[in-house]
Amino acid sequence: MCGIIGVVSLPGKTPYRPGVVVFRGLKRLEYRGYDSAGVAAIYNGRLIVLKGKGKIDELERKIGLSSIEGLTVIGHTRWATHGAPSDINAHPHTDCSGSFAVVHNGIIQNYRELKEMLIERGHRFRSATDTEVIPHLVEELYKSTGDVYEAFRRAISMIDGSYAVILISTYEPGKIFFAKKDSPLIIGLGDGFNLLASDIPALLEYTRRIITVRDGWIGYVSPSNVFIEELGRGAIDWSRYIRVVEWSLEDATKSGYPHFMLKEIHEQPRALRETYYGLIDDPAVGEAVKLLLDADKIYVTAAGTSYHAGYYYSLLLAYMAGRISSPFIASEYEVYEKTSGEGDVLIVISQSGETMDSLKALRAFKERGVRVIAVSNVVDSAIPRESDVTIYTRAGPEIGVAATKTFTTQTLALSWLVVSYAEATGKLTRSEAEEYRKWLGSSGDLAARIIASNETYALKLSEWMAGRGNAYYLSRGIGVPVAMEGALKLKEIAYIHAESYPAGESKHGPIALVEPDYPVLFVIPQHRELEKLLLGNIQEMKARGAVIIGVAPEDTVLKDQLDYWFKIPSSHWILTPITHTPPLQLLAYHTAVRRGYDPDKPRNLAKTVTVE
Repeated sequence: MCGIIGVVSLPGKTPYRPGVVVFRGLKRLEYRGYDSAGVAAIYNGRLIVLKGKGKIDELERKIGLSSIEGLTVIGHTRWATHGAPSDINAHPHTDCSGSFAVVHNGIIQNYRELKEMLIERGHRFRSATDTEVIPHLVEELYKSTGDVYEAFRRAISMIDGSYAVILISTYEPGKIFFAKKDSPLIIGLGDGFNLLASDIPALLEYTRRIITVRDGWIGYVSPSNVFIEELGRGAIDWSRYIRVVEWSLEDATKSGYPHFMLKEIHEQPRALRETYYGLIDDPAVGEAVKLLLDADKIYVTAAGTSYHAGYYYSLLLAYMAGRISSPFIASEYEVYEKTSGEGDVLIVISQSGETMDSLKALRAFKERGVRVIAVSNVVDSAIPRESDVTIYTRAGPEIGVAATKTFTTQTLALSWLVVSYAEATGKLTRSEAEEYRKWLGSSGDLAARIIASNETYALKLSEWMAGRGNAYYLSRGIGVPVAMEGALKLKEIAYIHAESYPAGESKHGPIALVEPDYPVLFVIPQHRELEKLLLGNIQEMKARGAVIIGVAPEDTVLKDQLDYWFKIPSSHWILTPITHTPPLQLLAYHTAVRRGYDPDKPRNLAKTVTVE
């Protein structure tokens, strides 16, 4: 949820003063969602802290975050988990003596016990956060060790929970100490300086050479050195883990668009093409198919938008391969893991690869001997590292909180997996499978046409939609998860209540709410049988005065039933989540903007949900 960045430098080595480097990095991490922010630095042997509740620009005006002096600087954007948003609860947190400062992402499960122990030893706490126990614990252990790193190591070994921690100390002003478990952390390697951050966009302006910190790693960075060890197992040759990030800084900025979300909607053609080309020769697909062929049972789990992609996978698997799987929301894993065992396979889908609910589900299933296939957008993130096989999408960084290009690339990768599985089982011939792959290969071009031809229409329709208070998003069969995704977008960024369900359920209760001018959006796949089924559902709604908005093929037989019509070029129904989703994204985006909301930063939400 939160953002971390730190830099330690020799004089004059960073392109800006270190305080400005951290400030700019925090700005690039705003997309993660936060309620407060702060920075800390070592300057002339003293620890300086500037922090407060509010947005970064507001704090810059009030307390001058970027003006902080020093060559060792850390910063943080906080999303509250322990203690309400406030100036005191904002990170960084310090010890009693003002010798240690810490920023932390995650949750310390045993902080109450540690806090009680430290209070008994005379420590004075200021905040209501779990994080504050860390600097006090290091301070306490430093009394007996006289060594910052050893005190830090011992403190980390006493903590239970999830964490990405970075710490600075007046005793060793030229180092930033770090430790990682569950929450993401990355080292950026510079020339005469080194950085730490929770996500790549914060570092791209300064370096492309990174090390993704693994669970259980602990160490420190100085301006010219990196030390890493695996806690309890000794030092690591970190040079083996260096990789060069292919994303450019341009990939992580708005490129002239008013919002990241709109930019990322328009990036979908490129993201789809790159994902498609990456799948063609990806050995992970074959490995995943082998696991599925041997599986007794198949489970599919994810959260939010990724769950909709997983639900689509399950429907497609049944349609195309005649194989039943069990999709479930990741936070409900305890209901399902009890039915699993050796011989089963779990597919875990996560854009960030760090989603805590999904990671918990993965670990619970693995303990029962289940093999795991991951689908993720972030190389070397936690879920791929703990899975047996990973199929990567190639959407690039997604800054907007509301997922766009990650959903369409996920469904492309999952469709490819289903086609490959169906071919391996003999449900599809080789020529039939190649025909489906050809359609999947056209997804980038189709998305480009759909976005270009529907944007103005979405902008026009948003004027009417902005005045609505409720909406239904309906479909049948493989269109249902697409309708669910469309409803989620309207809810999360335009703050209009939107409900989605299979259209056949209307008469079992939901239709009671329909009245004149009630918007009902129908996702109509390129599938004649589904069109026939949807005709009656549309007529049910029209009879009660609903306004019917269709996302439908150009040759749909239902065109006379539609009050508004997002036209989709003729294609194949397997592409439904790719062809029918962009108009729904555009409608939600323009409706949010017309209602005066920032679609990149929806209230109460964050990009990477790393807490349970």
